[in-house]
Amino acid sequence: MKKCPFCAEEIQDDAIKCKHCMEFLGEVNRSEFVKNTTPWYFRKSIIIIAFLCVGPLALPLVWWHPTVSRGWKIGITIGMVFVSWLLYYEIVKTIELLEQSLDLMGI
Repeated sequence: MKKCPFCAEEIQDDAIKCKHCMEFLGEVNRSEFVKNTTPWYFRKSIIIIAFLCVGPLALPLVWWHPTVSRGWKIGITIGMVFVSWLLYYEIVKTIELLEQSLDLMGI
């Protein structure tokens, strides 16, 4: 047993993180620790597949991701809103074109 350098509580000798103050000990990189313990649904491939399948409904996967910075989260959100608007605009134009074509055919 050793003492935590941050809170002076007793912890195990091979501890990576203090269970009392939640500080990482020694030369452990926090992003590497989080990367190794992140759930499967935060993998990049899963998030990309979710965006392709359900579009903006996959944004919570980005916002709840523990290692993505706020700037990336905002950028991805703005990009997804732009793509969604663009697809909506194209669908509306296509429906109008189809209505004009049906009117010309007399249907």
